[in-house]
Amino acid sequence: MSLVVQKFGGTSVGDAERIRAVADHVARTHRAGHQVVVVVSAMGKTTDQLIRLADDVSSVQPRREIDMLLSSGERISMALLCMALADLGVEATSYTGSQAGIVTDTSHTRAKIQEIRGERLRATLESGGVPVVAGFQGVSEEREVTTLGRGGSDTTAVALAAALGADVCEIYTDVSGVFTSDPRLVPEAHKLARVSYDEMQEMAATGGRVLALRSVEFARNHAVPLHVRSSFTWEPGTWVDKEDPTMEQAVVTAVTLDLSEAKVTVTGVPDRPGLAARLFRGLADRNVNVDMIVQNTSLHGTTDISFTIPEADLDASTEVCTGLLDELGATGVTSDDDVARVSLVGAGMKTHPGVTALTFETLASDGINIEMISTSSIRISCLIRAAQAEDAVRALHAAFELG
Repeated sequence: MSLVVQKFGGTSVGDAERIRAVADHVARTHRAGHQVVVVVSAMGKTTDQLIRLADDVSSVQPRREIDMLLSSGERISMALLCMALADLGVEATSYTGSQAGIVTDTSHTRAKIQEIRGERLRATLESGGVPVVAGFQGVSEEREVTTLGRGGSDTTAVALAAALGADVCEIYTDVSGVFTSDPRLVPEAHKLARVSYDEMQEMAATGGRVLALRSVEFARNHAVPLHVRSSFTWEPGTWVDKEDPTMEQAVVTAVTLDLSEAKVTVTGVPDRPGLAARLFRGLADRNVNVDMIVQNTSLHGTTDISFTIPEADLDASTEVCTGLLDELGATGVTSDDDVARVSLVGAGMKTHPGVTALTFETLASDGINIEMISTSSIRISCLIRAAQAEDAVRALHAAFELG
C-alpha cells in the first residue's frame, strides 16, 4: 500500500462541481488501495477577494490579522471536500494547519515551516480515513495562526509528504504539466515528461508559475518525487525527481519569462571595501531578495551598483537605498519597473558549449538589447525591456528547437 499526498489548487476546487470531481478522484485513489492525504487551496479567487475586502475596510492591516483572515479560505475548501467525500462513502476528516501539526516561525504572511507534528494525520490514515488539510497555513510556537506566502499550499503538500514518508506528492493544477515555455505565448511549447529538481528549481525562480520555488526546494532537500498533473483531465503529467546520470540531458529544457522584476541603481558609490556589503545588508534586513547584481567599473573613484528585485519590493528597496545614501557617500538612486527577465534552463548546459553565444546572437538578431546578465551552471538569465519580452521568449524557443 502506497501513501500519496494530493494537492488541489484554487481552480481545482473553484466551485461545487469541481469539488465533487476532486472528491471522486480522491475516492478512486483511496479505493485502489492507497493511503491518501489531501491538501487544498482556497476556492477560486477567494484569497484575492479577502485581500480586497481588507483593503476596503482598512488602510492599516496588522499582519497577524491578515493571516487570520486569509487562512479562512482554505478552511472552507477542506470542509466542503470532506462533505463531498462523505457523500461517496469515504471517511474523511478536515484539519487546519495547526490541527495538522504544521509548526512555523513567527513571520506573519511569509512564515517558514520548522516542524510537522503529524500524529493526528497518521492516526486518521491508520484508521482507514482520508485527512484533508488546509494548505498555506500553520501555527507558530507562540500559538499564532500563520500563513506561508505565495504558493504556500504547494509547500504544505511537499512538507507533509516528506514528514509522512509519502511515495509521491501529486500537484493538481489547471495545466497538464510543465511545458518548455508558456503555451499562451508559444503555441509550439510541449509538455515535458520529466525534469530534474535543479531544473524545476531554476524554472520556478525565473518565472515558471506551475510550482512555487519553496516547494521545489523542499522536495529536493527531502527527495520527495513530485507529479504535476491537471485536475481537469487527470492525464499523466510531468515528473519532478532526481537527475538521472545515465540519461543525456537536453541542452535547453525550457524558456521562462518573469515580468515581475524591477531594477534599482545606486549611483556614485565610492569604490571602497565594505560599502556594497552595507547596502545589501540593509536590503536583507528588510527581507528583500536580490537577484542580478552588476557593479560598473570604477571611474574617478566611484561606481554604480545595479540590481534586480521583485517588483513588489521596489518601494522598500528604494527606501533602503535612499536612507543609506549619506552613509555610503553615494549620489543618487534610480529605479525602473519596465523590465523583464528571460531565462534559459537546462541541465545539458553544463556539458554543451555555445549556449550563451546562441542566446546573445538570437536576441541581437531581433534587435533586443540585454541590460543585465546572470548565470548558473544550468541557467542563463537576461534582463531586457518588458515590451520585447514575449518576442524574446518566442525567438529563443525557436532557436533552441524546443517546439
